[in-house]
Amino acid sequence: MRGSDYAELRALVAVAEHGNFARAAARLGMSASALSQTIRTLEERMGIRLLNRTTRSVAPSEAGQRLLAGLVPALADLDRAVADVAALRDKPAGLLRITAPRVAIVHTLAPLIAPFNAAYPDIIMDIIVDDKLTDIVAGRFDAGIRLGEMVEKDMVSVKLGGEMRLVVIASPGYVARHGMPQTPRDLRDHSCIASRWPTDGSLYLWEFERGDEKLEVAVSGPLSTTDNDLMLRAVLDGVGIAYLFDHHVAEHLAAGRLVSMLDDWTPPFPGFHLYYPSRRQMPPPLRAFVDFARGNSLRLPSEAQVSQE
Repeated sequence: MRGSDYAELRALVAVAEHGNFARAAARLGMSASALSQTIRTLEERMGIRLLNRTTRSVAPSEAGQRLLAGLVPALADLDRAVADVAALRDKPAGLLRITAPRVAIVHTLAPLIAPFNAAYPDIIMDIIVDDKLTDIVAGRFDAGIRLGEMVEKDMVSVKLGGEMRLVVIASPGYVARHGMPQTPRDLRDHSCIASRWPTDGSLYLWEFERGDEKLEVAVSGPLSTTDNDLMLRAVLDGVGIAYLFDHHVAEHLAAGRLVSMLDDWTPPFPGFHLYYPSRRQMPPPLRAFVDFARGNSLRLPSEAQVSQE
């Protein structure tokens, strides 16, 4: 395979993955016009259209889908072969692709980036912020971060950090005007700031537990959103009651800008997990990251404690 052939095929895969020339070009470190010309050259050489283009979207043609079906796993094999060679170096090198929801990045991943870069300057971290539970295999990610209960059973799952907790919070002004709910069921009579699942847009049912009793409450109010920062701003402004991670609101609770309620109904639960398809032929950058995280106060368990092999 000529170098130009390899670059053209890489370009096709990038455009198909991103569905957009501009985003794919940014990923490849080239201009959108140069990427478009690369795809045209490939199509002319093969004598068939590989991508269907409209003013709003780009998608593989039938011929493109057939080519990608064999091309994506073949390029993955090439990446693994290169990674195996890179492992012979004194320090791992290469690309480490991780997808994680915003709250996980803020809570567990962001503090690791600078020290990890200092320890492994030849590893390039490509972190995609995505709240939609992307399939890491289809998206060609090395790993993802999710709450433990949301990790598929066929994945290797390693605990990342400690337990987490949601808290029901409101501003002192809201409580003065409307009072404080005494049980989760009372929330139905309050103005609540509802959160939507980014996966399908459905409203999240607030979950509560006390002893053996478990409840799910459908709340309503003047605002629903997928953005935690917007919810926090709204509750600080007295719009209503919200249900957010305790670390996200701890500073405001300590300063008295917010008050918590129903604390005996919101016990801690297992926090975030780093997960990936298999330890077999694990890319050196991923192995380095797992080992680094384990040794840097994230309380990661030993290899024997992963949930799935």
